[in-house]
Amino acid sequence: MSPRILTFPTPQELGRSVARNIADRLASSSGTRPFLLGCPGGRSPRPVFAALAQTAVTERLNLNNLILLMMDDYLTEDLTHVPETGHYSCRRFARLEIQAVLNAGLPSAHKTSDANVWFPNPADPGAYDARIAQAGGIEIFLLASGAGDGHVAFNPPGTDIASTTRVVDLAKQTRRDNLTTFPEFGCLEEVPRRGITVGIAIIAAARTSAMLVWGEDKREAYNRLASARSYDPGWPATVWAMCPDATVYADLDATGGHT
Repeated sequence: MSPRILTFPTPQELGRSVARNIADRLASSSGTRPFLLGCPGGRSPRPVFAALAQTAVTERLNLNNLILLMMDDYLTEDLTHVPETGHYSCRRFARLEIQAVLNAGLPSAHKTSDANVWFPNPADPGAYDARIAQAGGIEIFLLASGAGDGHVAFNPPGTDIASTTRVVDLAKQTRRDNLTTFPEFGCLEEVPRRGITVGIAIIAAARTSAMLVWGEDKREAYNRLASARSYDPGWPATVWAMCPDATVYADLDATGGHT
């Protein structure tokens, strides 16, 4: 199929467009099952969460059925989650930069609870996939591409299309990319070498996916994603091209000024 690409002047306008889509789907959902929103960490989704938070307040959205389904997290050498207090902890990011942002200004009955923030368990990765299926599947997956190697979540180049949730060794370029994602890292050696991640097959099964690409440093990523017609394991973020309902949301810095 032809790629569906929307271009916006700024990340903020990009975020408002994606948030509008999420809000409309939330408002029209029956509430009979959880609304699973696949979420990456890092800077890419921040404009979406900021816009969705504003929309939730102005339109009195009820988020108590919203599940924040996190994609990945860093692990220690003992294959346990890194401490949640760490600046690079995806669990910290989920609590402070997603859940707290979305809940701000909402009445208690409309907030998404701590129990609605989901992470895979490194001791039993496959249980995450079963939990997703039992909940009815992922409604919308927000995606982001690594600038240097096209990783999506922690799936490195070479990841099989049928991959599921698992523990992985982080690619060196992925770790380099995360020096930008988490600028408090002083050097590459401080970036963990292991992680847990959802797989390509789990991402591709979402009903809708939104690939978020903004900033000049994502120009190569945009070019690779915009030309993708199928999954290329050499650039795992091209999974977006095999999703049943997928859109690339880009800003002008990422596109090089092209609309």
